[in-house]
Amino acid sequence: MQDKEDERVLTLIEEFLVARATRKPSPHTLQAYRRDLLAIARLVAEAPDAPLPLAELPIHALSARTLRAAFAHFATPRAAASVYRAWSSWNSFFTFLVADGIVAGNPMSAVDRPSPPAPLPKPLRGEDTPEQLLTAVARDDQRQRHPWPERDLAVLALALCAGLRLSELLALQVGSIAGRPGERRVHVSGKGGRHRVVPIEPELDGVLANYLDSRGRRFGARSVRPESVLLVDRHGEPLRRGGLQYLVDSCYRRAGINERVPQGARLHALRHTFATRLAEDGANASEIMRLLGHASLASSQHYIEVTAGQQRAAVRANRTNRALGSLLSPAATGDEGGGADAAQL
Repeated sequence: MQDKEDERVLTLIEEFLVARATRKPSPHTLQAYRRDLLAIARLVAEAPDAPLPLAELPIHALSARTLRAAFAHFATPRAAASVYRAWSSWNSFFTFLVADGIVAGNPMSAVDRPSPPAPLPKPLRGEDTPEQLLTAVARDDQRQRHPWPERDLAVLALALCAGLRLSELLALQVGSIAGRPGERRVHVSGKGGRHRVVPIEPELDGVLANYLDSRGRRFGARSVRPESVLLVDRHGEPLRRGGLQYLVDSCYRRAGINERVPQGARLHALRHTFATRLAEDGANASEIMRLLGHASLASSQHYIEVTAGQQRAAVRANRTNRALGSLLSPAATGDEGGGADAAQL
């Protein structure tokens, strides 16, 4: 173990990055790993009690004590999100070293870290983008090899009008849609085993009915029994994760809105659009929490806070507000000391 403990940190960092590269991360992700690992290693090497060149820093110098001091120094000028990302990089690095038998344990559990930053909602960009998407997909596009607009529209509508996650869509059965006309609802088996019921408006109910009718014509009445999987491929087999993601991506391409879909949130952008529009239309955090199946109220509150910030930014960008600001200068108002009169008004 002694030889391994004397291995140089820089060498091990490069080995870790090579191992990570097999997962095909983006170049930006690998650069972030390298930047965070080198920044903390440099702070350990430059510590006043035992300074040494970074190139000679051995892995045994990275103890819980030296790492705590380095992270305290690192955190001072940086945002919590940057500190959390660096902590995660080092935690992954030590997990790799433990698995390779280089170190006996991971010291990062003894290093404090900020709470993970709440991810920002990533709805579709553009006020009318959801409507444009639905309109395009509802058309029978003969350029497709196997067009099935009723099915494609049902997938998008469930995500946009009921806020379902990818895994929730795949788990739906035909019998998950229940209730009398005008009181229809979808029973959802959600994240963490949490069950919820989402109301279905007549418009979505009609889209689902059209899809099931088209499915019955394709595969027979037995294909739409209550225990059957709701979403199927062109062969009548249950849709899989990759197939559903490809379907949604093809819908974006057909609608010509690829540039309005946030990076890293392809299908999830539809759920975020549902939640964002709820907040814009006045739903409170508790209502959003129940409809989306969030585990905590904080996740739902985030949509309201982001929406309020976006609304304020839109108002701030209004040219009339900027023109009004120019009128409030002392030269424009003649207010060199007449604050009392203005207050009376």
